[in-house]
Amino acid sequence: MTSPLASVVIRGWGSVSALGFSAVPTHAAATTFRPDAASGLPVAALPPTAEAALAALRQRRPAYRALDRSVLLALLATERAVEQAHWTPTDSATLAVSLGSSRGATERLETFHAEFLHHGAVPTTASPLTTLGNVASWVADSVGATGAAISHSSTCSTALQALGNAVAWLKAGLAERFLAGGTEAPLTSFSLAQMQALRIYSPHRPDEFPCRPGAGGASSFVLGEGAAVLALEAVPAAQLQPGDLLLESVGFGFEATGTKTGLTPDGQHFQQAMRQALQLADKSVSDVDLLVLHSPGTAAGDASEHAAVKLVFGADVPACTSNKWLLGHTLGASAALSLDFALHLLKNQVVPTPLPFDTWLNHRPAPRRIQRVMINAAGFGGNAASALVSVVG
Repeated sequence: MTSPLASVVIRGWGSVSALGFSAVPTHAAATTFRPDAASGLPVAALPPTAEAALAALRQRRPAYRALDRSVLLALLATERAVEQAHWTPTDSATLAVSLGSSRGATERLETFHAEFLHHGAVPTTASPLTTLGNVASWVADSVGATGAAISHSSTCSTALQALGNAVAWLKAGLAERFLAGGTEAPLTSFSLAQMQALRIYSPHRPDEFPCRPGAGGASSFVLGEGAAVLALEAVPAAQLQPGDLLLESVGFGFEATGTKTGLTPDGQHFQQAMRQALQLADKSVSDVDLLVLHSPGTAAGDASEHAAVKLVFGADVPACTSNKWLLGHTLGASAALSLDFALHLLKNQVVPTPLPFDTWLNHRPAPRRIQRVMINAAGFGGNAASALVSVVG
């Protein structure tokens, strides 16, 4: 059994999103958003290079041609995580999978349902292709995993829930390696209509930074798609090497507000999650150099998280940033893509780009040296989670 004192090292990670396969823009594009073909709403969809890779993957195996887009995104991100980790199918370590998705097989489910309404029948594959469990099981199949294949759904904190589960299993010795993260492909007409019904969708055009975390004023939520997967390994603390990236802890919080869309003005679930993450890692607020916020651009959600950050950190509020102004809100994948962003900053020791609009996130510059980053996530139902990642000095 692995010692509870073992560290969880991030051996590799991969992602796919509106930025393609990068965590940051590779050129000075003004925006990553485009109008949805049916509704005209701004969305953060895959660029042509990533779309081509997805199409090639779909043709690689006959079984892949029927898979939902969310599963294929997870497979793309997994390939890159495994390649970076230098893991091979012949490795003897027990490998498990823990993946999350808020909506799951959105496109396949809607297609099958439309066919049922029209024809009164569905194919025999409809059920296995639309269960949430098929996300993790297909990833496990692709890498020859011999451990558990677990799928999670906790709305927009899903990916951190999946990663927290992986950390617990690794420390308990139930697996030696884990692939964990989140995936979402919600850019369908029905999903966009649901977001519009909440009256939170951005009024801004695709070419004028429609998603504006922390800007205040009218909500500027924009839907996006993507996936990110981390390759995790339990390592005795004595064997850590300088430059190793650690997933130190994942903390959780919950608040009951009487509705599934409401939240407390002071973000009690955020407060609980951030404090637990610090406690589990035996760290204080002054140890955090940067916060990657959940901040989806909604008026109430952004204000609640801002209040929670001030209450937890007090005078030690670190620099804050977000990547949703580039990726939109990818629901169950959003926290994993925030982690992808944080790991890029840690590994390359680069300061995050200021957001190109008026937002309180630009008020405190990031330090030149980033040692530890906290990532926040929250979703419908009162679920919140916070993760701490750091680099070994």
